[in-house]
Amino acid sequence: MNVTIYDVAREANVSMATVSRVVNGNPNVKPSTRKKVLETIERLGYRPNAVARGLASKKTTTVGVIIPDISSIFHAELARGIEDIATMYKYNIILSNSDQNKDKELHLLNTMLGKQVDGIVFMSGNVTEEHVEELKKSPVPIVLAASIESSGQIPSVNIDYGQAAYDAVQHLIEKGHRNIGFVTGPMEEPINQEKHMHGYRKALAEADIEYNEEYVVIGDYTYDSGIEAIDKLLEESEKPTAVFVGTDEMALGVIHGAQDKGYHVPNDIEIIGFDNTKLATMVRPQLSTVVQPMYDIGAVAMRLLTKYMNKEEVDSHIVQLPHRIEFRNSTK
Repeated sequence: MNVTIYDVAREANVSMATVSRVVNGNPNVKPSTRKKVLETIERLGYRPNAVARGLASKKTTTVGVIIPDISSIFHAELARGIEDIATMYKYNIILSNSDQNKDKELHLLNTMLGKQVDGIVFMSGNVTEEHVEELKKSPVPIVLAASIESSGQIPSVNIDYGQAAYDAVQHLIEKGHRNIGFVTGPMEEPINQEKHMHGYRKALAEADIEYNEEYVVIGDYTYDSGIEAIDKLLEESEKPTAVFVGTDEMALGVIHGAQDKGYHVPNDIEIIGFDNTKLATMVRPQLSTVVQPMYDIGAVAMRLLTKYMNKEEVDSHIVQLPHRIEFRNSTK
């Protein structure tokens, strides 16, 4: 039989209100009474009902996390950062996988709110106006992680994706490359369309290199799309001597696709990826890549959310973390 708050109150000879105050950490309880109640809770094995506590306090100490693909190394690192900080601040996590489907994302958002979560960390490759309208209606705080929302109305934690792409391409230009391919994700997603592409084109323009749309291939973040992308690029009459790739997983496909066609990486073609996932060190040659601090993005997003949930002072609702390039053996 489940032990109830009534059982604890009767055994300790106190009111149920007193037991509730002890369980919720209310300081207005005599030390001797608190000690007696805690000892009774331990002896009876009482476990407070989180739902009931949430109804009373209007807090459930639960945070919803909506993530595009939990099987992705990138998103798994983000989730780990969120989880570690949530645990530190004594929040529980409800994690849902959206498959990067807009309708499912909006459904999960409403599902989370129905579960009375205290806040939500939201990740999506494409935050649309419809998303923003729904997010703005939320009765609890929401923070975006590694997701661009152009109007800046929703708190978010990212890196400067445009600058990161610019830095990678500029490095290749400084190495003497002028035929530089670009393998990116779906162009309807702001990180790819507004940020990565902008950085790529800006670096080319500053070096007086004409933009060639034949050097831009749209993938879908997968290893196979990286292979398909390099196959297409190597069909060009003037083949690229370097390629900037929007994710590490696609970059692995680019490396292997080039090798399958007899090209040596990096002597024949240099490759820079993006994210610095564990995959970057599992391929040969090891992948040079832009370091996007996935764990830190998740951790900072969760910490920002705790500030909103606890009504703490927030310096800025748009947070940009630093990036860098980790040079390995896919570049000279």
